[in-house]
Amino acid sequence: MTKAGSISGPQSHPTPNEDAAAGTNSGYRLDLDGLRGIAIFLVAIFHVWFGRVSGGVDVFLTLSGYFFVASLLKHVIRTNPSDQSWSVAINPWPRLSRMLRRLVPALFLLLAAVAALTWWLMPSTRWAPLGKELVASAFYYQNYHLAFASQDYGAADSAVSPLQHLWSMAMQGQFFFITIVCALALGGLLKLGARFWPVLGRPKVITGVVGGSLAFVALASFAWANYRHGINQPFNYYDTIARVWEPITGGLLAIWMPRIKLADWLRTVLTAAAVVLIASSGIWITGVEQYPAYMALVPAGSTLLLIWLGSSATAPRRIPGNDLSPGGRVLAHPWIVWLGSIAYALYLWHWPLLIFYMTWRFKDDVSFIEGTAILIASVIIAWVTTKFVEAPLRAGRGDGFSTQYRKIMAVGLVVATLFALGSAGYWQYRADHRHVDTTNLNPRDYPGARAFLSDFPAPAIEAVPSPEAAEGDWPINHRPHFSNFGDPSIKVGVYGDPKATRTIAVVGGSHSEHWMTALDVIGKKRGFRVTTYMKAGCAMSTEAAVEFNGRLLTECNDWSQRVADRLDEDKPDVVFTTASRPADDGPGDVTPKGYLDYFSLFRDRGQQVIAVRDTPWTHGPMVPRDCIAAGESPDVCGVSRERALSDVSPIDAIADDFPNITFLDYSEAFCRDGYCPAVVGNILVWHDTHHLTTAFVRSLIPYLDADIGEATQWWPLQPPMFR
Repeated sequence: MTKAGSISGPQSHPTPNEDAAAGTNSGYRLDLDGLRGIAIFLVAIFHVWFGRVSGGVDVFLTLSGYFFVASLLKHVIRTNPSDQSWSVAINPWPRLSRMLRRLVPALFLLLAAVAALTWWLMPSTRWAPLGKELVASAFYYQNYHLAFASQDYGAADSAVSPLQHLWSMAMQGQFFFITIVCALALGGLLKLGARFWPVLGRPKVITGVVGGSLAFVALASFAWANYRHGINQPFNYYDTIARVWEPITGGLLAIWMPRIKLADWLRTVLTAAAVVLIASSGIWITGVEQYPAYMALVPAGSTLLLIWLGSSATAPRRIPGNDLSPGGRVLAHPWIVWLGSIAYALYLWHWPLLIFYMTWRFKDDVSFIEGTAILIASVIIAWVTTKFVEAPLRAGRGDGFSTQYRKIMAVGLVVATLFALGSAGYWQYRADHRHVDTTNLNPRDYPGARAFLSDFPAPAIEAVPSPEAAEGDWPINHRPHFSNFGDPSIKVGVYGDPKATRTIAVVGGSHSEHWMTALDVIGKKRGFRVTTYMKAGCAMSTEAAVEFNGRLLTECNDWSQRVADRLDEDKPDVVFTTASRPADDGPGDVTPKGYLDYFSLFRDRGQQVIAVRDTPWTHGPMVPRDCIAAGESPDVCGVSRERALSDVSPIDAIADDFPNITFLDYSEAFCRDGYCPAVVGNILVWHDTHHLTTAFVRSLIPYLDADIGEATQWWPLQPPMFR
């Protein structure tokens, strides 16, 4: 299924005046409406049927910049070529008002619908995260909300959101607002400067200054996009700074349209080639991994070419009102133009309908028939939204809608907005008050791992932590001493008894980290330090390549080697790490060769190691906490043991080769009778799909304490403090 970074958004519908303002055509650009129709068609079918991105987002962004900058030239910086006079419109409200009436009503109607469907179909664990996205979408910062979420390892298992597609709307809103402010500021400076240097008042100079400024920003943005692509591409995908070159290049075409007359046959051939590049780019370019760097030039550059080819600047002869080539007239076909006329609303609706349908059906994808039904429903709803919501509130009198209708519609949208934002506020309030302290649970009521390992009875009471509270249930060292994706640093944390002389170093990724809850407690009680060397996705392995958010991470290789060197310097008494991971090509778990390389290194150094078999990973269509919140039994919200764990433990085959390593296996704490349920001993096992809750790890403390004591001989076995 497509992830957060893959959704593209719509653009403001052009008007004849906006196009004329650019001086590119004497008539309405129906071919660009058709281009918009093709773009939204690609966006929708690639999302629904192929689960990946097309070049549609780049088409929309480029068109948006073309029309918006053209409009600004007309409405903010006004020139009169006849007498070389010009003026600056210092009141941005007319333009802002028109833009808001165009974009906001349909958006806020969608947000209300998403809120209602969330109440109806989504498990309560999804409410608070979606509430944050509702607010981010309403205030046009959804792109940065998703950008920062893409860097958070804790969000790695978050389900796909019905609002992820609104990142591009947020990016556009930021572009529109900043551009208006900059246009007003630049116009004011030019007006002031013209008093001292009259040459600044000439239209060509004004155009040159505006165009030069935009060109500088576009080049800087494109350079930034390519520079950041190799450093932090997931964040880069959503970043307005890295994306703004696309609409600005469209704006530059509105200012400087090259005038080269071309034969109609050549215009048609180039038009067809540009359309083919746009249509096929979603197939041979993995946009979620390669945009917005240089590969985005394919759809964006093709859009620029189509804008130019359909303008009077390339027409071999002047035909007032129709400068299109035969290829351009195909783009202007009424059916394609009609699809373009509802592109904004269709973009808004198709993705939420897809996500809510899959949630309702507990599926990760849809069949061809299901996808077709979703697309048809999306088109119908988009047409209704465009005709009865968007058009009446955007247009003036004489459009067939009464003033009374507009007033009723406006009041309805206010109510819908209050409902959406009110729901978001309640969900966050509810989440904040659902957290329960699981630090000192009564083992008689909440035996956790004891229920399976020691046959402790578990009374019939509600499990903890609640599904809503589980998402943020990370170990104590997760934030301050945990290197996230893109962070190569080694952050050494000190826990347990900081003054102790004995040290256990916890090394690796998050599956080493979730044992920190127990190790910190045991260290304090037993008098040893616990130091941490941890990074997201980076188990100690020479084959450390992890896929996350559509990209393959190789940064772990260098990090693991530097950690190994650091351990040789720090010389902890014991290294604590993981001994296995899920098999890449099938069910069960394995000990990869990359793990064995470091095990051999530690053996050759004489380093004592405690290596624990990895905990089961769930593989269902829902995160266990979401499954339970949806009302399902914990016995169906987990994973079969056969799928998660191999029949024969992979550590058994290697134990004799590494006498310096004590291998621990707590599989029996998670699974019984061939199944690993989501709740064991009234404690929720996982807070996502594969990380343990701190409450469940605490229930393992007596067993881990005894095993560490036996491995190190630092204290007597079975101490009274843990009986």
